[in-house]
Amino acid sequence: MADLPEDVETDDCLTSYKHIYCPELLRDQVAFITGGGTGIGFRIAEVLMRHGCDTVIASRNPEKLSEAARKLTSATGRQCLPLQMDVRQPDTISSVVDETLKQLGRVDILVNNAAGNFLCPATSLSFNAFRTILEIDTMGTFNTSKVLYDKWFKDHGGSIVNISATLGYRGQALQVHAGSAKAANDAMTRHLAVEWGPSGVRVNTVAPGPISGTEGFRRLSGPTVEHMEVFQNIPLQRAGNKTEMAHAVLFLASRAASFVTGATLVADGGAWLTSANDVQHLLGVWSEKKRKDK
Repeated sequence: MADLPEDVETDDCLTSYKHIYCPELLRDQVAFITGGGTGIGFRIAEVLMRHGCDTVIASRNPEKLSEAARKLTSATGRQCLPLQMDVRQPDTISSVVDETLKQLGRVDILVNNAAGNFLCPATSLSFNAFRTILEIDTMGTFNTSKVLYDKWFKDHGGSIVNISATLGYRGQALQVHAGSAKAANDAMTRHLAVEWGPSGVRVNTVAPGPISGTEGFRRLSGPTVEHMEVFQNIPLQRAGNKTEMAHAVLFLASRAASFVTGATLVADGGAWLTSANDVQHLLGVWSEKKRKDK
């Protein structure tokens, strides 16, 4: 465990950082990160900035974005532009991309990280809830990718990294909405890699497993999350952390992966290969949450 990168559970910057790549790997590049104000997106922004990159973090919550940008700039010395945006609304994306190009002059990297999720049996899932997850995860990924391609990537090239999940690989209980959305995104990665490759655009995916310090981990893991038995079926015997996911994105976004496109990098400690699909446990977590929400 001594080789694990440092991480913090909260949406704060790392107290120290050890570079695994050249500190100037992304020097003077610009990354556009959806959902960049919290969780994995926040750490992705930080790690890219620690490698010389300026960033735009975009989401619907301007207060969280402003606070995140302040922390990121203070910790890294790089510029971070917080811009309010809804990935479900192409017009707002277009305006934000225009503002990005006006202030920063370019976009080299797009990280499609914005997502939504919750536990729910298919029989209790409303039509609107299913549609909403697809609108955020799938349509949001396509909308942002297409706007940036039309406005910048088609003439300048670039790298797109989509944040997916392994939910659809086996048919995860209580996750038909998120699993369907992420499976569509995995296919989208391959299609766009083929179509946009001639323009010098690489499109890849990182598929995280259980990642500590994220809202998804707290919501989906349930009350046993702090006990080691929950990790016994994961080959690496633990949850991942946000810094590890940021390093996976850093690799795919950088010249270290210059001949990689259309790929999905599963970063889950082997969890999807071996972990039990415990329907009764998940139903228990869901039922307990419903009880507390009443």
